[in-house]
Amino acid sequence: MDPAETGFRRILGLTDATALVAGAMIGSGIFLVSTDIALQVGAPGWLLVVWIATGLLTVAGSLCYGELGGLFPHAGGQYVYLREAWSPLAGFLYGWTLFGVIQSGSIAAVGMAFAKYLGVILPGVSSTAWIVHLGDLHLGSHVLPVGIHTVQAVAIAVIALLTAVNALGVRAGTWVQNLSTSAKVLGLLGIILAGLLLGRPDGALREITFWTAHGPTGSPLDARDLLLAVPVAMVGALFAADAWNNVTFVAGELKDPRRDLGRSLVLGSGLVVVLYLLVNLAYLNVLPMPDVAAAAEGRVAAAAMSRLSPFGGLAVAVVVMISTFGCLNAMILSTPRVLWAMARDGLFFRSAGVLAPRSRVPVRALWLQGAWSAVLTLTGTYTDLLDYVIFATLLFYVLTVLGLFALRRRLPHAHRPHRTWGYPWLPALYVLGASFVAVVLLLEKPLYTWPGLVIVATGVPVYLLWRRFGRSESA
Repeated sequence: MDPAETGFRRILGLTDATALVAGAMIGSGIFLVSTDIALQVGAPGWLLVVWIATGLLTVAGSLCYGELGGLFPHAGGQYVYLREAWSPLAGFLYGWTLFGVIQSGSIAAVGMAFAKYLGVILPGVSSTAWIVHLGDLHLGSHVLPVGIHTVQAVAIAVIALLTAVNALGVRAGTWVQNLSTSAKVLGLLGIILAGLLLGRPDGALREITFWTAHGPTGSPLDARDLLLAVPVAMVGALFAADAWNNVTFVAGELKDPRRDLGRSLVLGSGLVVVLYLLVNLAYLNVLPMPDVAAAAEGRVAAAAMSRLSPFGGLAVAVVVMISTFGCLNAMILSTPRVLWAMARDGLFFRSAGVLAPRSRVPVRALWLQGAWSAVLTLTGTYTDLLDYVIFATLLFYVLTVLGLFALRRRLPHAHRPHRTWGYPWLPALYVLGASFVAVVLLLEKPLYTWPGLVIVATGVPVYLLWRRFGRSESA
């Protein structure tokens, strides 16, 4: 065991790790974001292209991370990879952004999705049911309501509940994870079978305009328009397929991280990518494309299953609540290990680097993450949070995979239990694809992507301050 990781309990096996990968990925997105994708590209064929491109990018990334995880099987995962490949600054900027927007923003967004689907069962849970409404803040053409509604209140409550569960120990968190992942996979299989076997004759898969793309205004999209529309539409799909890297954060608690980390990444992400494509085929086999694009509050899964059964919407609401609950648990469980690693390097609050005596988990880091995630539920709508999260995420995914090249050159003889398939072409294609999506988002959605870039940049002076004052505090 690495001396810096003394205190963590290595009790997680391959099944636990794979459940964490799949459970973190399957959250709210697959049940919601196809509506926004349909609005952006307007044709069933191009909607499927968006999901296929997202799947290929995700699996390619997981293959690259498998090699890095075998090389550095330590708590903190991607933070450690960036620190070792580039510099402590690169690692800190990732951890800073992870805490500031990437993971905390994802927790907030998934918590809000949980609450939205609870609204199917309890109509009083709605984004129009204000507990306190102080008015609207106008930011150019963007209007930001100020206050708290019942969706946000429920999201904050479930974040607090799962933070408390994970404070009990990693075994409590993984018990919730394994159970919820099994349940949500079965739920997705149910949607797939119902949609493919009981689909309606007017479903989008049978439309003669299968490849006729058009934008949100209804105007047709030419090749140039599609080149921009597809990456923009991938925001939602990438969010739905994100968090596959979270298992790297808990490497310090895997029984055999050098063997199991890479395997769990490929098994978990591959399973989810296949399920996502089949689920979208099921949607399109039930709903015409205009109905996919017009699903109330983005609840496309509920709209599709409601066409097949009067109880379909209720059944989907239960599946989504289980799914988002498990996804929240996976993210809440994993990220405090990054904050722990940063604190041990003198680059975060000292208390975050302390493991609770009984549970052997970083409890204070858990509650700090929960508090900030709760604040973020109040800052924007669901799609706003997606844009903030995905742009910052892509930046660090690209930098991490580029680190694979740097480490191959710097440590040519290091033991690598997993070597990236297709190296150097596969990592190079991943870098090109993810970079293209990031650049398009930067140009097409500047209101949301530039703030993400600013958050990353603010980490530089914070890093310098922590280097000066934080190390003496951590000593």
